[in-house]
Amino acid sequence: MRIFGFWTALLCYNNPSFMAGKNIVSLSCSVILLSFIWAALAPAEAQPERPPYLELAEKIARKGLEEGYAYTIVQKLTRIGGRLTASPQATAAVELMSQEMQTLGFDKVHLEPTIVGRWVRGSVEEGRIISTALGSIPISVCALGGSEGTPEAGISTQVLEVRSFEELRKFGEKARGKIIFFNRPMDPTHIDTFEAYGQAADQRVSGAVEAGKAGGVAALVRSLTLVEDDFPHTGLMRYETGVARLPAISISTKGANVLSQALEKDPELVVFLKTSSENLSPVTSYNVVGEITGSEKPQEIILLGAHLDSWDLGEGAHDDGAGCGQVIDALRLIKQLGLRPKRTIRAVLFMDEEFGGTGGRDYARSELRKAETHLVAIESDRGGFLPLGFDIGGGDAMLNKVRPWEYLFKPLGLCWIRPGGGGVDIGPLAASGTILTGLVPDSQRYYDFHHCSRDVLEAVHPRELELGAVDLAIFSLVLADNF
Repeated sequence: MRIFGFWTALLCYNNPSFMAGKNIVSLSCSVILLSFIWAALAPAEAQPERPPYLELAEKIARKGLEEGYAYTIVQKLTRIGGRLTASPQATAAVELMSQEMQTLGFDKVHLEPTIVGRWVRGSVEEGRIISTALGSIPISVCALGGSEGTPEAGISTQVLEVRSFEELRKFGEKARGKIIFFNRPMDPTHIDTFEAYGQAADQRVSGAVEAGKAGGVAALVRSLTLVEDDFPHTGLMRYETGVARLPAISISTKGANVLSQALEKDPELVVFLKTSSENLSPVTSYNVVGEITGSEKPQEIILLGAHLDSWDLGEGAHDDGAGCGQVIDALRLIKQLGLRPKRTIRAVLFMDEEFGGTGGRDYARSELRKAETHLVAIESDRGGFLPLGFDIGGGDAMLNKVRPWEYLFKPLGLCWIRPGGGGVDIGPLAASGTILTGLVPDSQRYYDFHHCSRDVLEAVHPRELELGAVDLAIFSLVLADNF
């Protein structure tokens, strides 16, 4: 346009018919000529620069949402079934995800050993209420992880219902010989359901110990979920040296409500429980590790973590197949877009998060870590729901470092970057100065599926899952280039 104006002005100036007018016309034409020449020769107006990484973030998001590969990974994992630590399914998952990383062209794909406990659920899980007034009422139960089974004939005795360990202790001798029924629900007033879970989980983890100290014969624990349904939720329990190793059994929330109401009508009723779970000798399993090696500082690591094991009642789709899919796909997006981060971005699929956390501890103390510096570890272990933000450890210094990048995530729907931390698997890295962070999705439905047979592929929304993978890819890339 500027060149066109320049030649138009010259044509005007050299046209005899145009210049035949009065001097004022000649003067006007001269002014026009100078104006066009000035416009033609002046530098073009500078276009405003787009903020750093914004165009790259858009490319990552577009590719991720078009392809939805995180869901493909979860599909592959859930075909194996529940991946209980030390099970054949867990072993198959290690091999499958190692092959997946190699096929995708990740750098330095390898396995790192970890010693894990071996617990077997067994084929028998039975429960029913027996009442002269109400008849026989079946209840849905399952063994808690790590629990010993009942005697072969089962247990059939009266029940003592309590809401807390303190209440149990007040009953004194009245608890002896009874099934101790811990019936404290998760507090629905907590907006963050993880807080509600944390406040109620003590009865699952330590209920058998407290029942044993009180002279009980078994612990029956209300499932940790905010919905009333007939799906018992499992999870880890622990024993204590010197205390009888009682069977620890979960009852569905629907069953817990039925039992509580039945006790009001018939305090003398009995409950029959029978399980066949057992603890076997520990075995060796593996963490699966793959990375995109840094182009400038390869020994400085940004870690993306999830756990490969799951409970056995469902398929481990949300917990934590979703995290595995997001972590692998985050690296895939970076790799396939031809990006070379300055620092190494590493994916680690940890083994044994559900059953003791040995994978995380053994990774952190491995001899391989002596030549490495883990700057930041980011965990995805809250399900594949709609991402809301990142929890950031490291205090104000780290928050001030990453909050200027919020503009990259706002278009993706993230609401905040806030103080927080990571999870079980990356926790041991904190001792060496690693900053722990976590991807935080919407938690309102998480405990509908957590540790129960509802945790299947169909419960995962592919688009919500993929948004988490995109967020992890962008966040890890920015950290790898700018930490």
